[in-house]
Formats: sequence, C-alpha cells, structure tokens
Amino acid sequence: MNRKKKIEPLTGEALLAKVKELEHLSKEEKAKECGYYTVTKNGVERVNMMKFYNALLEAKEIELDGKQSSNGRGGRSASYRITVQANGNLLIGAAYTKQMDLKPGDEFEISLGRKHIRLKQIDADSVEH
Repeated sequence: MNRKKKIEPLTGEALLAKVKELEHLSKEEKAKECGYYTVTKNGVERVNMMKFYNALLEAKEIELDGKQSSNGRGGRSASYRITVQANGNLLIGAAYTKQMDLKPGDEFEISLGRKHIRLKQIDADSVEH
C-alpha cells in the first residue's frame, strides 16, 4: 500500500497563516493542505469542510456553539451573525427562532437592500388573498 502519511490538522495561528499562504488554491484544496481530510478504506481522500470551517472560526475566535460564558451561567448567547454556507444558503439557527417564539410554518417576507437582507414576519391574520 502506498499511502501518504496524513498530517495532523492545523489549528489556531498556524491554520490562519497556512490558509493565507494558500490563497491561490480552492477552499477544498486549502482544507486538504491544512490536514482536514480522511482516507477511506478504498484509498479515496475525502475533505472535511465542516471541520475546516469550524477550525477557522475557532482560530479567528468566533464562537458559534454557545460554550460557557465568562459569567459562569453557560447556555447559548446569540452572536447575531451568520455565514453564507458552501451551497449559498443562509441558515438562521434555532437560538433566534426560539427567541422570537417562531413556529414551523411561520412565514416571512424577504426584502433585499443594497447591503442587507430584511425579514418581516407575515401575520396569518393580515395575509391578503
């Protein structure tokens, strides 16, 4: 078997420096070069973009998963920031829908501004037919 030795995934400042160094590569190639891939039994290399993105967020000290806060109470605190996903979607997490007491089926009107997206909740009572 001619297997390439897998490197330990880079983290922190080393990850940020390597990504900057590799700016000419695609995001998948960057992730692979930084060690974010696995090799299947059949020898196929699979890039783990989610682990790569999470490591980048952690390296930039962006907290998304609500680790315990400094006041000792823990729980999630909303950052009021989201990132466009690889497939082009924007995902608004449960922390925000719970905060607004939204239910499945609630509808919103989307208005696009020059540099913003605004969501306006549509009341079921006020929908015009």
